[in-house]
Amino acid sequence: MAAPLAFGAVETWAWASLTLLALAILLLWAIGAVQRRLLSLSWSPLYLPVLVFLGLGVIQYFAHCTLDPIGTRESLIKLLTDIIFFFLAGQLWTLGSDRTLLRFGRTVVVFAFWLGLFAILQFFTGANRIYWIIDSPGYTFGPYVNHNHYAGLMEMLIPIAITYILSRPENDPRRILLSFAASIPIVSLLLSGSRGGLIALLIEISILTIILLKYAGRQGRRNLTRIASLGVTAAALFFFWVAPFDISKCLPSLADFVQATEATFGDRINIARDCIRIFPDAPWTGIGLGSLETVYPQYQSSPSDLVTDHAHNDYLEALVETGLVGGLLILTALITFFRLAFRNLRQQLKGEAAWIRLGAGLSCCGLLVHSFVDFNLHIPANAVWFAVCGAISTHASRPVVSQGGVTSSANIPIRSSYAPRIH
Repeated sequence: MAAPLAFGAVETWAWASLTLLALAILLLWAIGAVQRRLLSLSWSPLYLPVLVFLGLGVIQYFAHCTLDPIGTRESLIKLLTDIIFFFLAGQLWTLGSDRTLLRFGRTVVVFAFWLGLFAILQFFTGANRIYWIIDSPGYTFGPYVNHNHYAGLMEMLIPIAITYILSRPENDPRRILLSFAASIPIVSLLLSGSRGGLIALLIEISILTIILLKYAGRQGRRNLTRIASLGVTAAALFFFWVAPFDISKCLPSLADFVQATEATFGDRINIARDCIRIFPDAPWTGIGLGSLETVYPQYQSSPSDLVTDHAHNDYLEALVETGLVGGLLILTALITFFRLAFRNLRQQLKGEAAWIRLGAGLSCCGLLVHSFVDFNLHIPANAVWFAVCGAISTHASRPVVSQGGVTSSANIPIRSSYAPRIH
């Protein structure tokens, strides 16, 4: 939660602090395992493609197969940070109780509400200044320099907030208050003006609707009707109440891909074409992680004084930087993610904590959609949130040894000369 507040952790001091924090938490987790003298590891099939992808970047750096060693080194540090958070979130979630995950969902609702409220207030009073004091040349929103990246964060927070509300008992009097709280981040996403964010949110809502109608039964349909009606109505009324007339009038122009305040749809297409021209020169292992900014000017088709540091398409950028090998690893990870995140939905949705797990899966889906037109996964704060959501949505709720001798998790006793073996 601190990472988004630090401008999305894009500054060197911010992402470096995030890396140190990840290492500190990993150390504390290891100390806790030693104190219990029991190391409980929950295995995820996603570990294999993720670690091999990290290994590919390490080989690029040490074998001098990268065209920008400094950029590759920085990318490896950030990627390692995301993997540590992914690992820790999976281990801590599997060791925790359902109450732990519900507490996480409630915390996300509160965090999204206050962050959305802050972003809305700053939007109307900040004059494009972050925290009302920091000037920025871009289209800022909330604590982010770029409004699209703020939308990327909200795409991950909103589904978790909504599914937490759905997990509450029908007679819980707090559901109305929670629904209003969840409407604030939705309003802030609309005000951010991010077209990719709006499309991603609509896809998340569509997937959730299909799941509720198919797997949640009559109770799920009733919850869907109530929550959707209340949330959409509250968000729409609040938005049109606070939004100036010119903003409300410009909503239909969200579909206009030519007019934009920054990189237009045409600009993104040109960048994509230029990146495709880079690919044949390094098709197998790519030009090196983090090397696009250095290499792109040699292939740039349209003259510009602006620096193109990312491809506005995370998939294409990864393909150019890591080649077919990296592309196959990413494809494997995506297939594995969808298989794990949405398995046995009918059975899982019978538990309250499973709703949070579903929300985390939807969060990842939203950012994966937005990644076709932006580079949210290169924003450290958003990447870490994506890693945490991915871990929650794909790990089992308990460390269990499966039948047939294949273990999905393992309890490894740590022996010592002065302490008995503890199971």
